[in-house]
Amino acid sequence: MNPSILNIPKIIVSILVLFFAYHFFSLGTTLLKENKKILLITEKKQPIIDKLNNEDIEQKDEIDQVFNEKNAEQTSILEQQKIDISPKIITKINEVIVKKNQTFDSILKNEKITNSMRINIITEISKLYNLKKLPIGQKIIFNYREKDQNTKLVKITLPLSFKEELVLENNLDNKFIAKKIDLPIFSEKKIFKVNIEKSLYQSAVKFKVPNSVIIDLIRLYSFDVDFQRDIRVNDNFVVMYEVFYNEQRREVAFGNILYSNLILQKRELEYFLFETSEGIDYFDRKGKNVRKALMKTPIDGARLSSGFGMRKHPILGYNVKHRGVDFAAPTGTPVFAAGNGKIEFIGTNGAYGKYIRIKHNNSYKTAYAHLSGYKKGISKSVRVNQGEIIGYVGSTGRSTGPHLHYEVIFNGKKINPMKMKLPSGKSLKNEELNKFLEYSEEIFSFVIKNI
Repeated sequence: MNPSILNIPKIIVSILVLFFAYHFFSLGTTLLKENKKILLITEKKQPIIDKLNNEDIEQKDEIDQVFNEKNAEQTSILEQQKIDISPKIITKINEVIVKKNQTFDSILKNEKITNSMRINIITEISKLYNLKKLPIGQKIIFNYREKDQNTKLVKITLPLSFKEELVLENNLDNKFIAKKIDLPIFSEKKIFKVNIEKSLYQSAVKFKVPNSVIIDLIRLYSFDVDFQRDIRVNDNFVVMYEVFYNEQRREVAFGNILYSNLILQKRELEYFLFETSEGIDYFDRKGKNVRKALMKTPIDGARLSSGFGMRKHPILGYNVKHRGVDFAAPTGTPVFAAGNGKIEFIGTNGAYGKYIRIKHNNSYKTAYAHLSGYKKGISKSVRVNQGEIIGYVGSTGRSTGPHLHYEVIFNGKKINPMKMKLPSGKSLKNEELNKFLEYSEEIFSFVIKNI
């Protein structure tokens, strides 16, 4: 066989190999170029993508910040809502002043307290306090607690005095327990020196002396002083008294007059409060009791409008003997018992109008006429003490205007109250006198230093 024929297959195979090699080489080159283009395009576009990614991140951060703020705001609102919707406890206080014809039970009904609770409250109070003696003007304080729109009475307080109060508190069993509480009291001494310009009363008010102290001062000196005739302009007085302070309610009460000195043009009346074996009373510098059997002026701050003796009667029009003295004062001014005694007569007595007569002892009686009314509790045979209110100024009977007609009757005969001379009380002796002289000197020194 010819050798050249045998080489033909090898040549064909070689040609095929070369063809495929060229084909794949060309394909590879094309792919490489395409990849380079893609890489180039990618490199060109990457800054744009990066920029977009940065903007997305920034936008996401802004969104996250807004979300966090909203979330915090919503959390705050929720927390606030929790506070708002949580049960509220509110304390409510209602103060009631007892009026005429009101009972404690009627007041509890007005407070819409249930029957069973009213029975419990009244039963508890009655153990410590007589509700039948509940006075007009008494303050009653109700403390309520409101929770979940439910109202509960938790405490009732009755101030009995400046140093004591009655308290009822609601316990866990919804039952009230009553107790009396002594309030902390603080005291101090106050001193006033007052120059009298018009009247003792008006001048004392101007210097802001408490009204109760002024009344006590007038009662004290009414044994010896005619306040219309004896007192002149530029007379003066010094008074020292106790003041009590209530720390809890800051209320003020006034105690006894400890020292007083009324300096008139013709005399000086100096009194000291001193405790003896028989009790507390007022004495002069020498230890002599200053109280008399009867007061000359059983009324506070009134003007003597008509004296004792002959006068032209303002209604009858002719001269008659005026067997008493008249004190002009506004209707309703309190009238005091001139001395200790027993009510002998009370009621309407002809031209005298509403009238009271007191028997003091076997010798003396006093009468009070033209009254507008009587103090509650004053009736025939009732015993009264000196300075106690028995009635009120009026214009009943034969009268031209509101005034008190006052009479002193001695052994059945009407005498001039302004000129009667009554014996003083006891004088201190021996050891009591020595104690008093030492005490009065201490008081006087204290007044001089602090006036």
